[in-house]
Amino acid sequence: MVKFISGEDVLAIRNEVLREGRLQLHECVFPGDDLPGAFHLGYFREEKLVGVVSFHPQIYKAYAGRGYQLRGMATLPAYQGKGLGTQLVNFATVYLKGQGVNYMWCNARKVAVSFYQNSGFEVISDEFQIAGIGPHYVMYLKIQ
Repeated sequence: MVKFISGEDVLAIRNEVLREGRLQLHECVFPGDDLPGAFHLGYFREEKLVGVVSFHPQIYKAYAGRGYQLRGMATLPAYQGKGLGTQLVNFATVYLKGQGVNYMWCNARKVAVSFYQNSGFEVISDEFQIAGIGPHYVMYLKIQ
């Protein structure tokens, strides 16, 4: 089940999945987590939070309209590959459409490109490196 959650609720899973447990929770806060309009979603299985994602109001370069950046998509390893991430993206897409948002975008890890493509995103950049994390692509999803 997908629910809106707080920015604090995403930190433990962000750290475990995206930073391999190397950081303190306060180091897993992203700039924009508390911007007006930002929101966080969690996927719950039997009352346990097992997947998270955050959305920040953020345009991408010269793209027209209202944009949101998807950040920090993470699912606990035991729950990966079961469609939970897709449900989080679908929930957010419907919500953002209702808010009049035109598109969402993300910096997708190279290993996650096919996941985002299966969710309707397209690659819009060359490969680039994020220091300490690895290769990424910018991906874009038109909402309306």
